[in-house]
Formats: sequence, structure tokens, C-alpha cells
Amino acid sequence: MKIVLQHVTKRDWLFLAISFIFIISQIWLDLKIPEFMSEITRLIQTPGSELQPVLTSGFYMLLCALGSMAAAIFTGFFIAKIAVGVSMRLRASIFDKTLDFSTAELNKFSTASLITRCTNDVTQIQTLVAMGLQTFIKAPILAVWAITKISSSASAWTITTAITVVLIVIILASAIAVVYPKTIRLQKLTDQLNRIAREHLMGLRVIRAYNAENFQAENFEEANSELTNTNLAINRTMAFLTPVLTSVSSGLSLAIYAVGAFLIQDAVGPDKLNLFSDMIVMSSYAMQVVFSFIMLVFTFIMLPRAVVSLRRITEVLTTPLSIPNGTKTVGTESGTIEFDNVSFSYPDAEEAVLENISFSAKKGETVAFIGATGAGKTTLLQMIPRFYDATTGSVRVDGVDVKEYDVHALRNRMSYITQKSILFSGTITDNIAYGDNGQGEITAEAIKKAAEISQASDFIAQKEGQYDAHVAQGGSNFSGGQKQRLSIARAVARDPQIYLFDDSFSALDYKTDKVLRHALRDAAKDATLLIVAQRIGTIRNADKIIVLDDGKAVGIGTHSQLLADCPVYREIAQSQLSEEELV
Repeated sequence: MKIVLQHVTKRDWLFLAISFIFIISQIWLDLKIPEFMSEITRLIQTPGSELQPVLTSGFYMLLCALGSMAAAIFTGFFIAKIAVGVSMRLRASIFDKTLDFSTAELNKFSTASLITRCTNDVTQIQTLVAMGLQTFIKAPILAVWAITKISSSASAWTITTAITVVLIVIILASAIAVVYPKTIRLQKLTDQLNRIAREHLMGLRVIRAYNAENFQAENFEEANSELTNTNLAINRTMAFLTPVLTSVSSGLSLAIYAVGAFLIQDAVGPDKLNLFSDMIVMSSYAMQVVFSFIMLVFTFIMLPRAVVSLRRITEVLTTPLSIPNGTKTVGTESGTIEFDNVSFSYPDAEEAVLENISFSAKKGETVAFIGATGAGKTTLLQMIPRFYDATTGSVRVDGVDVKEYDVHALRNRMSYITQKSILFSGTITDNIAYGDNGQGEITAEAIKKAAEISQASDFIAQKEGQYDAHVAQGGSNFSGGQKQRLSIARAVARDPQIYLFDDSFSALDYKTDKVLRHALRDAAKDATLLIVAQRIGTIRNADKIIVLDDGKAVGIGTHSQLLADCPVYREIAQSQLSEEELV
């Protein structure tokens, strides 16, 4: 609840205060109606009564009903404003929090779960606030006010109403005790269904290629059926409440009239008429009490799921960041990178991914990394922009430990090209000029130059609209090689001090790879390049090549030095190059 209150603004509190006034007005008007009913009943039963007083009381009843309706409309309007505002700020907070998450936090929650928490869970909170806020205010006040009026009459009616209220509370508590555990399960099943649906859509080509449609359909059907059955169990329990409470309400009316009959039978003279009139009023008040609890029922139907959703949202927003932000924005050097005896282990892992890695890269140098799959090349590269922090040792950029940097200032020094090319929906220009480089707006000239260097200008020229050509979500309307070249163009357009290429040339043919690297070497001659690659041809001209094997640096040197001194590198080279090409 604390998280929700943190997202309530001063304007929301003002709207709540206004809503409270309208709710009180509505309750007062609703409870005035039985009094006019009593007056009309008394006038009708009194011999010689004139029509005018009856019409006057009826007119006041109509005014009360219309006033109550107007108050309800205004209350709903202001409560809706509060609900929508809170949910908007909750979604924004979750989104902003995930932007600060490192890979460790993202792996902890999973993408599917974070999407569900940002959408479905926030919607549950919004629905509860929109429908429940006025109920939680109105129902207790209405019940207490009505019971107070009942208690001012015969004690038998008060006892009857009190017994009914206790019975309703017991029924509600029992229903919630049954539903709450299933609600916790329901949110987890929603995450699971979301995950399966995303996997199906993202892996549709692989599913078709391996004729695995039936397998995927069975997985989805199993998750869907489990979610459906859990939902049915919850809804059946809650559906049981409405007829039960309706029966209790009808029983209360019957009890009030039964008690009234006994009281009227024993009364004499004018007391009979007064008791009859009171019975009509007490019946209306009793119905108001029951109605207030029925309103709470509809809120309690949503409450268990909303509580679980709130707990899941709170879990995201209160998760401590494993990558705390530093304060430094400038370094003591320019374009330098140094690993000093760095080791890294994933959380809860038994073995280290990297052990005792030490090397340095100076401004203008090209340092390459090669090794078998799982050797730790990508992890090493991701420690430079602080996607992970070293377990031991230190990583320094421009002479400053990366842990001391403001993360935005650190990442503005570099361009990181991921192993899997990522494009965003929009235009080619939007994708190349993507993000904030800390140097101002990226010009159209810089975008075109970056595309030329990355060898993307040729296929861009063939697109309709050229640099304004549409890019579908995930870049699905581009080939793997085109996406990779656009990703490299995005990195070049930032004009960084440091380039981090994580196997970013793998989708290119050898000719394009060679031409691109030659153009990049000329354009980025004053920048430091770190390249992870699987192909010897991509890195053989690097100033320094670091060979990783099982998380350890087993060789550091140039291509010729490693061929002579490093068996692991020699084995990789011999598997890719002929004897003539090795020299």
C-alpha cells in the first residue's frame, strides 16, 4: 500500500477530498428517502389527510434521488481521475526502474514477468482503486449511519440487523480465505502464459521448420487450461456470494416484517400506525446496511488479486540495484581501457566465468578477443559499460574505475554493438540516430556518413523513402546482414571514444566484412576498438589479440606471435585458414 501512496499526488488528494464530500452528500440523501417514505405512509394511513402533503413528500423524495444520482456521477468522475493517474505513474515507475536494471535483475524477473507486472498487475490496481476506493469510503459510513438510525428504534430490529451483519462478515471472510491462495497462483500462471505466447511468436520460424506446431499448441493448451481452471475456481467461489447475500438480504427483510408484525399486534391506538411507519423505515435502512456489504463483496472479489499484483509491483520497485550509480563524469585519460586481475562469477554460480583477466588498450588501438563458445568473451565486454560488475579486480576506463562513473557518462564514451542486432520500430534515421550521445543532436550528414562506413548506404538507397524507410518492430523487414550493418551505423554515428563489437560482423560476407573494417579503421583511427569475433579473418590485423579459454586468458599478442606461442589460437586458426593464409 505504501507504494501506491507514493504515487498519489496533491491533486489526487484534492480529488479524494472532493469525492468524500460527494459521498457523504449521497449517503445523507439516500438515508433521507426512507424518512419521506415513512411520512407518506403515515399520511396515507391517517384518516382525513390531504393530497398536498403527500405530493410534497414525494417531490422531496424525487429531489433526494436526483441529488444522490448527481453526487454518484461526480464521485465516479473524480475517483476515476485518481485511479488513472495512479496507474499511469505506477507504469512509468516500473518502466523507469527496469531501465536501471542490470542483466542480473532482468534475469531474476524474466521479460515475460516484467511485462505482466507493468500491464496486467497495474490494471488490477487501477480497477481496485476505481471501483474500490469509493466503496471502501461509502460502505462503512453508510452501514454505520444506517445502523445508528435503526438502533434508535426497537431493540428487536437492531438485534436482527446485527445478527445479519455478523453472518455476512463470516461469509465474506470464508470466501476470501478460499480465494486468496488461488489468486497468487493465478498471477504466476499469467506470467507463464505470457512467456509461452512470446516464445511462440518470436520462434515461429523455428517452430514451423521443425514441425513443432503440435508441441507448442500442447504447451499453450496446458498453460491456458490451468489458468482457465484457476480463474473458474475463483469466479465460482465469488459467484456463490451474490445469491447467498441476496438470500440473507431477503431473510433480513422477512425478519424485520415478522418482528414488526409482533410489535404492531401488541400495540394499541396511535402506536400501531407509528410502528407500521417505523417498520417501513427500518426495512429500508436494513436494506441499506446489506447493500453496503454487497458493495464490499464486489470489491473483495478484486481485492485478493489486487493485493498479489501490488506485492509483485512492490517487488520490482524495491529491488536493490546490483549496479549502483557513481558520480564521476570525466576521466584522467582518453580512450584507455584496463582490466586489472578481473574475475567474475554470476550470482549463485559455483564456478567463475572469468578468472584473473589483465590487459590494457590504449587510444587508437584495436584489441580483439577470440575463443571457444562459453569462454567468457561477451561477459568480459559487458563489464566495460557496467552491464555486470567485476566480482574481484577492477575495470578502468580513461583511468577511472567504472564503478565510480555516473552510468550515463560512462556509456556516452562508448558504442556497444550487441551480438544479436536490435532494431526499433520507426525509420532508418530513427535507428541510426538512436539514443543520447551526450554531444548534441546527430545530424543528417553524420547519419549518412555512418551508413556509408557500415556499408549500409547501398541497400538504404534501394528502399522506398531511403533514410525515412519504415523499420518494423525488431527490424523484421530487414535481413540479418542489413540489421547488423544498421547496428554498426548506429554505433558510428555516436562518434564515441571506444567501440565495443560483440561478434558484430558474423552475419556479413567476407568481402563486406573486409571493406567495412577498412572504412571503420580510417573513420575511427582515434578511437579504441574492442572486438569479439569467431573468425580469424576479422581480427588478424588487430594490435593485440587475447585468447580466452574456459574463462582464462591463455594468450595475448599479435596474430603471428600467437600462431607461434599459443596452441589454442593455432588450433582455431588452422580450423579456419589454409596453410598459405596462416602466414
